[in-house]
Amino acid sequence: MGIGIGLLLLAAGAVMTFAVEVESSGGFNINTIGIILMVVGAIGIIASMMFWNSWGGPARGRRRVYEEDV
Repeated sequence: MGIGIGLLLLAAGAVMTFAVEVESSGGFNINTIGIILMVVGAIGIIASMMFWNSWGGPARGRRRVYEEDV
């Protein structure tokens, strides 16, 4: 999960928690689902920031350094 998906989940959860008012949702609470989405989005953002340096793609460890003899 990247930062973009984490922000999307965070925003969707905030909308479900704070902006939607439903009297009867048929068995599940929309506010609770919104809080769960916000927590998952925040964890995803934090995890992607923690592992930001280790994501370099397949060419990341293959740098060549040329030194000239003087």
